[in-house]
Amino acid sequence: MEVAPRDGGHSGNGDGDGDGNSSGNKMGTLLENFMKSQQSSFRSLFLRKKSSAEDDADSPRPLPFLSPVANSVASRCSRILKVSTEELCRRFDEEIPERARQPSVYARNFVEFCSYKAMNEATKAPDYLGDKEFRRLTFDMMLAWEFPDVASEVLANETTTCEEGEGGDGWSLFYAASTTTAVQVDDKRTAGIDAFARIAPACAVIADVITVKNLFYALTRSSCNRLHFLLYDKYLRSLNKVIKAAKNVSGPTFSNLQLAEGEIILDIDGTVPLQPVLQHIGISAWPGRLTLTNYALYFESLGVGVYDKAVRYDLATDMKQVIKPELTGPLGARLFDRAVMYKSASVVEPVYMEFPELKGSSRRDYWLDICLEVLCAHRFSRKYNFREIQRAEIIARAILGIFRYRAISEAFNIFPSNYKTILPYNLAESLPGGDVILETLASRLELVKVDAPSHDDPGSPFTKQKKILSPVSVLALNRLGFTLLKQIKLDIDSVAVGDVCVAEINPLETAVKNSILDTGRAEAAQATVDQVKVEGIDTNVAVMKELLFPVIALASRLRGLASWEDSLKSIVFLGLVCYTIHRGWIQYVFPVILVSLALVMLWRRYFNRGKSLEAFRVTPPPNRNAVEQLLTLQDAVSQIEALIQAANIVLLKIRALLFAVVPQTTDRVALFLIIMAVVFAFVPPRYLILLAFIEVFTREMPLRKESSNRWLRRMREWWIRIPAAPVQLVKTDDKKNK
Repeated sequence: MEVAPRDGGHSGNGDGDGDGNSSGNKMGTLLENFMKSQQSSFRSLFLRKKSSAEDDADSPRPLPFLSPVANSVASRCSRILKVSTEELCRRFDEEIPERARQPSVYARNFVEFCSYKAMNEATKAPDYLGDKEFRRLTFDMMLAWEFPDVASEVLANETTTCEEGEGGDGWSLFYAASTTTAVQVDDKRTAGIDAFARIAPACAVIADVITVKNLFYALTRSSCNRLHFLLYDKYLRSLNKVIKAAKNVSGPTFSNLQLAEGEIILDIDGTVPLQPVLQHIGISAWPGRLTLTNYALYFESLGVGVYDKAVRYDLATDMKQVIKPELTGPLGARLFDRAVMYKSASVVEPVYMEFPELKGSSRRDYWLDICLEVLCAHRFSRKYNFREIQRAEIIARAILGIFRYRAISEAFNIFPSNYKTILPYNLAESLPGGDVILETLASRLELVKVDAPSHDDPGSPFTKQKKILSPVSVLALNRLGFTLLKQIKLDIDSVAVGDVCVAEINPLETAVKNSILDTGRAEAAQATVDQVKVEGIDTNVAVMKELLFPVIALASRLRGLASWEDSLKSIVFLGLVCYTIHRGWIQYVFPVILVSLALVMLWRRYFNRGKSLEAFRVTPPPNRNAVEQLLTLQDAVSQIEALIQAANIVLLKIRALLFAVVPQTTDRVALFLIIMAVVFAFVPPRYLILLAFIEVFTREMPLRKESSNRWLRRMREWWIRIPAAPVQLVKTDDKKNK
């Protein structure tokens, strides 16, 4: 700001005006000095003092093709990598293929290149999640990816100014400062889902490429699907807290647990007296502490002030394990929907873990999800028979997913549904087409090796991603202090080439995208199903009758023809069907019906394009009270029971015939079966069909109605005389643990 002196300060209106102008000049000079001092003080908050030997590296030159926010990110990446921005640009031109260096995508791909390199280097620090500068830098990487060039930055600033004007916050002093200052103190800029999905998976701890978009939706559920730095910072701080808590309890021994080598404790519940975990076996229940590791579940019963020896429920080996939600209650009563059932070949009867809480079942749902994640990870590992390093990478991916789930749950009290889960293996199991995701992941894991390409190798490790991949999840856990494999020497300083690559779309992203599209269609279809569901037995029967009206009308018409009410119509129908069967055209009837249905559907599709389907109108029966509905239900159950009894009697009589309870009847039936076998062997099928149709259709014909009724009566009498085979009900002794 500069204030120019007025030429007529001492002339014109007298001494008073001159004194006023002089004082105005003094105030302008003071204001200018104040602004300069404040600007330098603000810069001192964010710019550290450097030695003169590091001036070139620490004060990189801005690149003209980048936006201010992208230049800020590039400069900080260059300081982390200890190279200049010009050197980064040269390496980008050498290592990245030409198709990724087109002018339209050059800036964005360069931001990806710098971000991936710097993030790999920054994550080698022991406590990088606790470093606010790291959290700020990774968020600014997303902003730089979203607005990489000058044109996009101008648009972003205009949008930000608009939002500020609407919010009434006014003009911000920091927009007039340097790029670094503007980026680091601007808390109004938000990142979108595409930027988050491209940057966050570069750090395996922060996000997984399979669930990164679900993680974004979980973080932004209250911010209109735009990620604010405060939300992102809260998530990373919670994630850091969860990881530190897991490190504090992990070790060769923890309480009564004898953990195997490479076994990591993922979560513990039941340590608070007011929130115990109850283990139900049979009718017995006992409070205790539940622990989940990457290999098993452990339950320690609470004794007199101490925990008893832990019982181990294996999740790693193939024991036909089943884990699912279940109802439980005192003395085996099924009252409360807040338990997890574990069943396997190693336990005599199912074990129920109950998670009591006053409202809802979120606590149970959380434990169900993380237990299933470990179980699904080991199943996936066994299915493809991976090597040891690949199995470790699979388990490490599950461990990091559970850590992220814990962080989200503790920081935001979010428990995602099945289709929105942030656990990768759970998501693959719940999505339609999830098997394609696992197959794609398996093909990627085939490329995982311990010796990843180093930075000094000819060519870029990013360009060699299709040839060799690093076990990024195992490396990430190693850097955090968790050791899965001690016998394999991992190069912690190697370049982690994993799920992200500059200017390339991971095949996993494509597989997940296709599955989510199918999920959207399935959810839309399910919404229509929920809308048309009606209550009441009578109402559902009425709807079914209306839907089956064409079939019922056709069956009624055929029954009328078979009853010979109109002899002329019956004779014409009988002649047409017999001629069709005799000429062998009967085999074309079913194909003609299918083709006719297809033509009707295509006709409707062509002429009803853009028209919504009219609602199907049904006249409901008169309303019934609860007692009448119960009586109707009781009658329906009685009828079903009678049908089942009749079917059982038929089966028992057939059993009596097979075992020759009545020898004379058995001889006749055996002779009849032999004759039918000879007929089926030597008579063409069309003649058999013709004879069967004539027999059934002409039963009610006036000429043979009396003889048919007499023959059916003799058959019923013969069937009644056949005894049923005996049945004995044996009750088993059901001994429950007390």
